[in-house]
Amino acid sequence: MSDQIKHECGIVLVRLRKPLSYYQEKYGTALYGLTKLQLMMQKIRNRGQDGAGIATIKLNSKPGSRYISRKRSNSNQPLKDIFNHAFDYFNKLDQEQLRDPEWLQANIPFTGELLMGHLRYGTHGKNSIENVHPFLRQTNWISRNLVLAGNFNLTNVDELFQELVALGQYPKEKSDTVTVLEKIGHFLDEEVQRLYTWFKPDTESNEEVNRLIFEHLDIQRLLKRASKRFDGGYAIAGMVGHGDAFVMRDPRGIRPAFYYEDEEIVVVCSERPTIQTAFNIPISEVKELDPGHALIVKRNGDLLLKPFVEDIPAPKKCSFERIYFSRGTDRDIYLERKQLGRNLVPDILRAVDYDWDNTVFSFVPNTAEFSYYGMLKGLEDELNKEKARKLKALGPDAKKEDIEEILSHKARVEKIVVKDAKLRTFIADDNSRGDMVSHVYDVTYGIVRNGVDTLVLLDDSIVRGTTLRDSIISIVDRLKPKKIVVVSSAPQIRYPDCYGIDMSKMKEFVAFRALVELLQENNKEHLLDEVYAKCKQQDDLPKEEVKNYVSELYDQFSYEEVSQRISKIITPKHINAEVEIIFQTIENLHHACPGHTGDWYFSGDYPTPGGNKVVNKAFMLYMEKSNERAY
Repeated sequence: MSDQIKHECGIVLVRLRKPLSYYQEKYGTALYGLTKLQLMMQKIRNRGQDGAGIATIKLNSKPGSRYISRKRSNSNQPLKDIFNHAFDYFNKLDQEQLRDPEWLQANIPFTGELLMGHLRYGTHGKNSIENVHPFLRQTNWISRNLVLAGNFNLTNVDELFQELVALGQYPKEKSDTVTVLEKIGHFLDEEVQRLYTWFKPDTESNEEVNRLIFEHLDIQRLLKRASKRFDGGYAIAGMVGHGDAFVMRDPRGIRPAFYYEDEEIVVVCSERPTIQTAFNIPISEVKELDPGHALIVKRNGDLLLKPFVEDIPAPKKCSFERIYFSRGTDRDIYLERKQLGRNLVPDILRAVDYDWDNTVFSFVPNTAEFSYYGMLKGLEDELNKEKARKLKALGPDAKKEDIEEILSHKARVEKIVVKDAKLRTFIADDNSRGDMVSHVYDVTYGIVRNGVDTLVLLDDSIVRGTTLRDSIISIVDRLKPKKIVVVSSAPQIRYPDCYGIDMSKMKEFVAFRALVELLQENNKEHLLDEVYAKCKQQDDLPKEEVKNYVSELYDQFSYEEVSQRISKIITPKHINAEVEIIFQTIENLHHACPGHTGDWYFSGDYPTPGGNKVVNKAFMLYMEKSNERAY
């Protein structure tokens, strides 16, 4: 993506099913769980660079000993920071101590059987250490301690906050993370209290009551009660002080979660290839956690898969995960991204007037590479069809040199745009600084022929268009192409996301800016006020009754008209080449990614009621010239 945006966080949960001595004997280290946690967090570091945190819980600890360890960091290298901190405890030990699992567990932090990791991409708010997961809710009651981390965003934090206040709580801040922590924590308290009240009359000691609570705590029940009014996308991992753990995935499956289990371990992660790499297992052994379900690991190591909602709707899994956010090392994602590129070939060939000889095909940035491979395969297939027609036209008496000339015809495939090292400037004036920033990308000179060739650049998505306008197009225009065709493997991003991606303000979307210009140019600007009035009328309605009225504005113009206007917006005034933008259609997106039909940022079809409320609020804030976020 040429326009960088922040997006979903990453989570990892590890549960060792054997004593630490087992891993010492089999793998030569009692730190098996911690090293696997580190490896998986390294492999999903693409999911968060604003902060990172880990937490561990020791099972069967004696009262008076520390059984929960946690480290969080928001430094420039948070992963390095947290694991340096954790492993520093072990670096000070001698070999005899390192080979003694029982001593390690009794004396050294981060030696628990239950481990959690989180990488944070902050969608809003300050990037302070208080915003970094995991979060910890502490008491002296071991079964009421809760460690929580997640990849989520809720649209109805105000509503849930008021419910907490009505329960008698006094939350320290109004945020979805604190709200979720306190909501689950409240029902954890209630569930523990219910069991205590039930078992206490027939039990001689509180220690025995605790044991019965450990055994009978109903995680499914408390998650059902806690999440009843959650509206958003989420994959939330939790660990209870005595050793139960869970990961819950939203009913629409908006946020991803995968798991693997064997006799030694249970592991959950935001991305499938990470588990495959960490444990050297085939794709068939990694399962996807079903939407609306919780994976629950009891204190004794038993694994349960339980629904936490009554009626699970049809899934609307995030298609942006497939286009951009998840790493393309997942087999299915790799193939889907190739298909996204392949689907664009007919439109590309029309844009270059089927002129194979005078067209150079390339891509930018590196994240578009997999879609580029698919585009090249599609181009190859089309060129082969053309070759077959020409060979057939030669007839049975064709000359060898004519046949060889046709067969030698290939698409001109080149690496034209290169992302240079990140430039830092200490220049004070804005013009000089802007000139430096515009050179983040560099180009390969001497390949594109002046005034003759058309340059096709495949991007994976276009959000704001500012990097294209201020950097990429200006730089490739120095190669003096006749025409520049920028191709997006994603459709036009028209609406805000409210489930984790940092796309919240209407004015930042180049598609929305194109829409406003078209309305103004066609004397339809009054429709902006009319839609604003409709949105305003719904402002106090429950989210379940709110309708997305912003989509009515887009209905005024065709998809191609919006694309053409975007082309004008991102074309710098000083360049000589003609610029054309081609976007993937939503239909072709679904064709390429049939299992991930969540497309609300493209279509306005939000999977939860809160989404409609967010898009209307975002539009009203735009009309009011406010720079606030809609959620």
